[in-house]
Amino acid sequence: MSDSKPISAERQEFYDEIRPLNMTPLWEVLHALVPKAPATRVTPVRWRYEDVRPYLMSSGELITAKEAERRVLILENPGCPGESSATGTLYAGLQLILPGEIAPCHRHTQSALRFIVEGDGAYTAVDGERAIMKEFDLILTPSWQWHDHGNHSDGPMVWLDGLDIPTLRFFDSGFAQQGNDEYQLDRRPPGFSRAQFGRNMLPVGYDAPKSSPVFHYPYAEYRQALEDMKDSTEWDPHQGLKLEFINPATGGPMMPTISGFVQLLPKGFKTEPYRATDATVVTVVEGTGSVQIGDTRYDLKPRDTFVIPSWHTVTYNPAEDVTLFAFSDKGMQQNLNIWREERITG
Repeated sequence: MSDSKPISAERQEFYDEIRPLNMTPLWEVLHALVPKAPATRVTPVRWRYEDVRPYLMSSGELITAKEAERRVLILENPGCPGESSATGTLYAGLQLILPGEIAPCHRHTQSALRFIVEGDGAYTAVDGERAIMKEFDLILTPSWQWHDHGNHSDGPMVWLDGLDIPTLRFFDSGFAQQGNDEYQLDRRPPGFSRAQFGRNMLPVGYDAPKSSPVFHYPYAEYRQALEDMKDSTEWDPHQGLKLEFINPATGGPMMPTISGFVQLLPKGFKTEPYRATDATVVTVVEGTGSVQIGDTRYDLKPRDTFVIPSWHTVTYNPAEDVTLFAFSDKGMQQNLNIWREERITG
């Protein structure tokens, strides 16, 4: 309602008359549709990896990767029950592939990332090019690209899936297509994409895609980039050192609907309050400490995942050097010219 006063009988009669015509009065809901500050159903939430891992491993005894197509436990935000959403626009889940298993080839209009949280030696193949996955590597499978996963190692592989499923659901534009053995053949040698596009150079006449042509970002490389910056870069009081994974062909976000970041906070570097309109899914890579999200405080431990809802003030207090991986819809909001941030001082 537009105010706290009860609706008059005359107005209610009018509302009842127009309802069969599929009309409602804007003035009763305008404050909710166009609020004075961003409003969200998404709530802060944290998943302790040590708590969820036993259930993830148990799922490997209940269903095979082939039968499930993707053996994943969804990380569902309690503010959006039943919607398979971590935020209003993004999905998150933990996927398990056991030794000897293959997650069959398919493609879909949804864009996806895989952030490796446990294991070494499995692979993801994207359009016929394999990437051998190591702990904390980032793998992209952009929209409508064939991809499959396999585990030739001797241990379980677990990664965090991040997809734009809620966004495509909003647009009613989700499609999927199953592959066959032909699509799983190796068409390019491992490292081909990085060799062609990962050195700040592009082939002449190249038609740049909207998603990054580099789909494998090894942890060793991006962690070293942060390390190299420590002594030569001024630390942001709100975010420490923070880097974005980009599309090297355009300089924009790594995928049109999903932005990815890595962040370093040194021991004792308590950040100043910060908030932005992009809700963010964060995984702790290294280190311990705490994070304050609005009125909610969480301890930080490696491999834990948590959500920072839109326009919620966040501060970090690292007990030791902390490295974070995060993904959000920031790039999509920037392209729509609706992204906002606030840096709070004093």
